[in-house]
Parts: sequence; C-alpha cells; structure tokens
Amino acid sequence: MEWREIVEGAVAPAKEYEGRVPKLFGIPTGVEGLDDMFYTVVMEKGKAKKVSLGGYPSLAVINITGVPDTGKSLMAEQFAIKQASLGYPVLFVTVESPAPFVIQGLKQRAMAMGVEWEKVDENVIMVDAASYSSLRDNIDLLLDTLAHGIRTYDTKSVVIDSITGFFEAREVMARAVVRRIFNFLKKWKQTGLLVSQKRSGHEELSAEAAGGYAVSHIVDATIVLGKKVILSRVDQKYYGLPIGSVLRTIRIDGCRLTGHDTRIHVMEITETGLVKVGPPLEEYMKEVRS
Repeated sequence: MEWREIVEGAVAPAKEYEGRVPKLFGIPTGVEGLDDMFYTVVMEKGKAKKVSLGGYPSLAVINITGVPDTGKSLMAEQFAIKQASLGYPVLFVTVESPAPFVIQGLKQRAMAMGVEWEKVDENVIMVDAASYSSLRDNIDLLLDTLAHGIRTYDTKSVVIDSITGFFEAREVMARAVVRRIFNFLKKWKQTGLLVSQKRSGHEELSAEAAGGYAVSHIVDATIVLGKKVILSRVDQKYYGLPIGSVLRTIRIDGCRLTGHDTRIHVMEITETGLVKVGPPLEEYMKEVRS
C-alpha cells in the first residue's frame, strides 16, 4: 500500500482553537451610516438579539470595489483619518498616486471631518508603492516593507489603494497576489481595507473586479459601490432626480465574520467630499413614488 504524507497538525477539534479566537468588535469606519450596517448577535434573557457592531469587524480584510467615481478612495481615506484621530496608527499603501498627492487629499478629508491634520499626521504611515515600482513588481519586497512599517509604527490597520495595481498587467496572478496579502494581514493581526478597481464594462452591482473574482473570493467581506447617471426623462421620473445627476449606491456583498445589512442603500458624496450612507434604496424609492 502506498504511504501518503498527512498534515496531522491541521486536524483538531474546535475547542483546541479557543484560545486563539480573536475578540470580535467594531472598528469605526469614518463613514456616516456605515458602522451600523454590520451587526452581531448577543443573548439577552435567553433570546438572541441583533445589535450594531459599530464598524468594520475587527481584524477583517475588506474589499471595497466599484467602477470609477463611486467613492472607493474616499471611504479608504475617511477610515484612515478616523483611526488616526482615535490614536491608532494606520499603514496607508498608495499604489496609484504618489504619496504627496494622496496626503493632499487626506488633509482635505480631515478638514471635512473636523479633524486637525497636524494632530493625526504622525498616525498615518505612508507606503509609496506608486513612486517605487519595485514594490509593485516584487511581492516579497512589498510584504517585507509592510512588515517593517507595522513593526516600526505599531500599526493596527492597513489600507491599500488599490490592490489592483499589483496585478493590473498580469491578471492571471491575481488570486496568488491577493491570497498572499490576505494571509500576511492575518498573520500580522491587521484590519485591512483593499480598494479594487472594477472595469466600467462589468455589471454595476456585481462584486467582480479586475482579475475576476480574485479579491472578493478570498477576503472576509466585500463592499460594492455603484452609480446610476440620470440621462433620460424616464430615469428622471423613476428616480426623482434631475437629468445629469448621479444616484450612488452601496451594498455589503457578504461577510464571513459577522452579520450585515443585505440591502442596497443610497449613498452620497457630500459637497465637502465625504462619503455618507443613506436609507435603503427601497425606502428611497417609496419616498420618490409618494
């Protein structure tokens, strides 16, 4: 009989993992209306009760995806500013735009959120993968650099804008790249936000992004952002918005770690440049029709 090797340590009762199960709590998102879209269940007088988690699940790796101009980067920046304002260092990996230009946007976001930039700039740790192509082309070098940043500054969260930049010219490698980054964030106990760019031709409300389902298939949760441009009188009447305006939406497309609101919500980008979650789309449409 042929002898085959086994991995005996990979098989164990759930009880033996008890000491390694992380505590579940909410990490404030910095986005008005989003914290309460994640929830957990507690026992109260012998009955299960749903309660708001108050943010992203702790230590979750979350994918924020959508076509251009849906508010993905704004959500990532608001999260970074919020965490920095609470005294928690954040590693912000910029892949698309050089660090000085991203900082310019972060300062604007801080001002709109009522946060003094000078009081949080030490807690936002930039990793400029946009200026250093070696970080985009060499995943080992990238992860070693991130580990250095986490150790040096004791960060609690990592934001990558965007994860797509690490495999945009070689999408066949997308799953391998995302899996390695996902495992890295788990090993280093970081809450992760991965922005992924969806092609304009992809279905608006799908989770599909560049590289197929590589990101959404691996991560703990996916947030899908969409937009509807009002271009006809039919749209104008149906959505109750003037021609030329944009209706933005947000949906949590699954979360392994905790419960979540499954409905599509209206979302807006305020005049000060902040993302804000509004009512469920169904309630918005009832209001329009009434």
